[in-house]
Amino acid sequence: MLFSLFTALSSFIHMVLGISSHDHFPPPLSSEKEKEYFIKKEKGDEEARKELILHNLRLVSHIVRKYYASAKNQEDLVSIGTVGLIKAVDTFKITAGARFATYAARCIQNEILMHFRAQKKLSCEVSLSDTIDIDRDGNPLTYIDVISCDESLESETERKLSTAKALRLVEQILTDRERTIITMRYGLGGKTPLTQREVAEKLSISRSYVSRIEKSALDKLRSALT
Repeated sequence: MLFSLFTALSSFIHMVLGISSHDHFPPPLSSEKEKEYFIKKEKGDEEARKELILHNLRLVSHIVRKYYASAKNQEDLVSIGTVGLIKAVDTFKITAGARFATYAARCIQNEILMHFRAQKKLSCEVSLSDTIDIDRDGNPLTYIDVISCDESLESETERKLSTAKALRLVEQILTDRERTIITMRYGLGGKTPLTQREVAEKLSISRSYVSRIEKSALDKLRSALT
């Protein structure tokens, strides 16, 4: 139940950011542009923060394809890895001297590792030598292989994410009709996500009307988040 809610919320954030598929991920930033955006982000520029997230989504996809090539739930792992990327953007300091790509990769892998730990705890205790996947060369991938953030980094990156802000905005700036449709479409509050046609049938309105309201609501949320 919790994992289903998490993936629904991740999909919701992707829609708000205007991301429809991996093919639409923007290219990486140049080192100069990346530094410029981090300076702006540290001064409170939300647009710079958004650009840093968007232009590093390819790194999330690359890590999932490289280390979890045989996983059946790669889309879910990309969503989980994106949470790690957002944490990396929010906590990275350009004055530290490290490369952001290196720092972000560690946070992304750590977020995925924490997911596997949580899944493992549902059935038994976790062993760092347990195999969690097979890499593209057929070699077993264990928890110890993907541990890359120490406990201090893990605690440092435990910050509230965009999800909380987006959910607050749903309550604050959307009309009752917009809030109802967004909640039904993306399964907010633990509900099952519905198609536009299913929403239209439940509300006794046309699918095109649902589409227009959904687009208007997402535009409102996107503007408020940037």
